[in-house]
Amino acid sequence: MESDNSNMGLSVVIPLFNEESTIKEILEKVCCLDNLQEVIVVDDGSTDSSPQAVLDFGDPRVKLIRQEKNAGKTAAVRRGLADVVGDVTIIQDADLEYDPEEIEDVIRPIIENRADVVYGSRFLVKRAARVLYFYHYLANKSLTFLSNVLTNVNMTDIETCYKAFRTPLIKSLPLTSSGFGMEVEITALITRTKAQIYEVPISYYGRTYEEGKKIKFTDGLAALWYILYYNVASRVGSRRRKYIREVNSFLAQLRKDGARDSQRTKTSESLRST
Repeated sequence: MESDNSNMGLSVVIPLFNEESTIKEILEKVCCLDNLQEVIVVDDGSTDSSPQAVLDFGDPRVKLIRQEKNAGKTAAVRRGLADVVGDVTIIQDADLEYDPEEIEDVIRPIIENRADVVYGSRFLVKRAARVLYFYHYLANKSLTFLSNVLTNVNMTDIETCYKAFRTPLIKSLPLTSSGFGMEVEITALITRTKAQIYEVPISYYGRTYEEGKKIKFTDGLAALWYILYYNVASRVGSRRRKYIREVNSFLAQLRKDGARDSQRTKTSESLRST
């Protein structure tokens, strides 16, 4: 698992809702990424000029999908995932709380064949973080702790936006939650597979509510319910069992192919040295 796949194509999915002041800068930064293959922006019923800003951007790698009604972040991401074709997929919010320039750091463990899934953590040692709401910090830490208890992993930030995947692991994931529930749902499912999961530190430039922050107290309560639901009540669902089987089968073949390639490389090197 030490080979370098630097030619892996990157798909970036951006759920968009009323971010006309930031979407152009987000796209400019995303389109500078070395591995970028495509950007799929899903407009979730914006009422401002955000969709037009995407259309005017003019990069052929950027695709806009429009949903007639606002259905929430999970619905927008689910729609975008249906169209991804890159080897690696990451989710990017349309505001500037997360810096796209750090995406290359997040996906690096996958590119280096060390990980299958990478979370960008706001709570590991980080470059920069805006000082904001303590209650948000406490809620994030509490939700992550409860999730860890039920999944038996030691993550530091399940609510992070930056989640990168080998695309088959996320494209086929049967998302059924709504609103911001996908963060919990993804973690509950992916930790039940044999995926190698990493975390890397990222910066976080949070916004105040006056600046456009959308998450509310009720979203935190919903996340608590989702943690219990997806880790206890629905863990035996047939769609989820099928997903876990398919992912584990894909990963087993990936490891087998990797071991074969590694052995072939060692044999070639040995022959050259004789």
